[in-house]
Amino acid sequence: MRDVLIGIDAGTSVIKSVAFDTAGRQLAAAALPNRYETLPGGGAEQDLARTWADTATTLRQLADKVPDLAGRTIAIAVTGQGDGTWLIDKEGEPVAKGWLWLDARAAAIVEEIRARPDDRLRFEKTGSGLAACQQGPQLAFMKRNAPDMLAGATTAFHCKDWLYFNLTGDRATDPSEGTFTFGDFRTRGYCDDVLEVLGVADLRHLLPPIVDGTRQSAGLSAAAAEATGLLSGTPVVLAYVDVACTALGAGLLDRERKPGCSIIGSTGMHMRLAQTPDEVLLNEARTGYTMTMPAPGVFAQMQSNMAATLNIDWILSLASGILASQGITRSNGEMIALVDEWISSSEPASLLYQPYVSEAGERGPFVDANARAGFVGISSRHGYADMVRAVIEGLAFASRDCYAAMGPLPSEIRLTGGAARSPALRKILGAVVGADIRTSQREEAGAAGAAMIAAVCVGQYASMDECVGEWVTPLLGAAEPSDRKLAAIYERAVPSYTLAHEALRPVWRSMAASRAN
Repeated sequence: MRDVLIGIDAGTSVIKSVAFDTAGRQLAAAALPNRYETLPGGGAEQDLARTWADTATTLRQLADKVPDLAGRTIAIAVTGQGDGTWLIDKEGEPVAKGWLWLDARAAAIVEEIRARPDDRLRFEKTGSGLAACQQGPQLAFMKRNAPDMLAGATTAFHCKDWLYFNLTGDRATDPSEGTFTFGDFRTRGYCDDVLEVLGVADLRHLLPPIVDGTRQSAGLSAAAAEATGLLSGTPVVLAYVDVACTALGAGLLDRERKPGCSIIGSTGMHMRLAQTPDEVLLNEARTGYTMTMPAPGVFAQMQSNMAATLNIDWILSLASGILASQGITRSNGEMIALVDEWISSSEPASLLYQPYVSEAGERGPFVDANARAGFVGISSRHGYADMVRAVIEGLAFASRDCYAAMGPLPSEIRLTGGAARSPALRKILGAVVGADIRTSQREEAGAAGAAMIAAVCVGQYASMDECVGEWVTPLLGAAEPSDRKLAAIYERAVPSYTLAHEALRPVWRSMAASRAN
């Protein structure tokens, strides 16, 4: 009896394979830490062969946890980290390591394109701002600096596309990444005007066909069956990009309440639902993303701050590093367990923290590859607990910044990502945005969203709305009301937060110029 759907989510930190029953209940999960390397000059790369090998391993490990997984699997769906450039040749072999969304090498090209008047045309077609993490600028950079690498390439993938190719032998991408990078979100297809603005029209041949996973699938290849232990011919679905799948699994597709949805993971994604192209609100700063969702005519409008929990990792590493120098070892989990205690012992909004700790700078709601993190307002009375609280508050202010760039602030936020487990973070985010917070019992929203696309594809549900009603809505927790007293404190701090990052931009540029010399 076939009664299992598998969702693969190849994220920046972890590669996961998760088994669900046909009602969306999670049966088991297997995961491996992801591995990538950073390079001088802002590079961030990942080995393609190892990524596929690790993914196949998680599927074999999943089979150890689910009896007769191969015989019971209805379909497999794959999603993964967005943006980046993963090149293969005509034989299907990698031309180079995959360039990740963390890669900042194309920053100067982004500045060039954004400075031109025709970038407005590109923005209005894609509904998405331009950043160094995206495939368009990365291909333009390669044209200038690595033409031999491009000469050997026949297809430009994203992470999930590469895994789908290994699972099926088909070269394809999905409507979300295909259109926010190179297309027109209204038509869900590629757009030649966008390619011209990006300066990569001559590389059009590298772009794979766009397939919609809610309607199309391919069979698991014999080679992939041998590698994974699953049955050859099992339907494989190319799901949408990970943030779209996570939004789906976390509850963004709620046409009645129209909540916001935030993913507080390595990066921060903040989303609102647009049910028609006319509901997509494009800002003058030309930032954010518009992603087609796996439901007819529906879009997720997004703003993304480049670094979210990376800031928490950094501030905690300072303390653990000091302890280690004294021979005291504390795991990351042990340090995280202390965060709520540090927050409770400190005063709200006594410091401001700009959470731009990524080497790639910031991409939402403003684009600046030179942006860097920092504290504003430190005095001798402040201690480590105040700094930890300020970092968490900085993430919340960045979230509000992102929501404000998309229109009115939401009255409710569906929150997911690792940091959503922190009661203190939920309270601070709700107060800064002025929104009730709801989390889901769903542990793996991204993999669930991918599996939901497969469930619709194979006919388990007549529509995605019907699937949401069974897979998502019952798992939503009660709303945690915004703390009005705390919200009033943060409301007074919002102008200072905004003024700080506006004022610091010339400082960041000057520092970057000094480093370059």
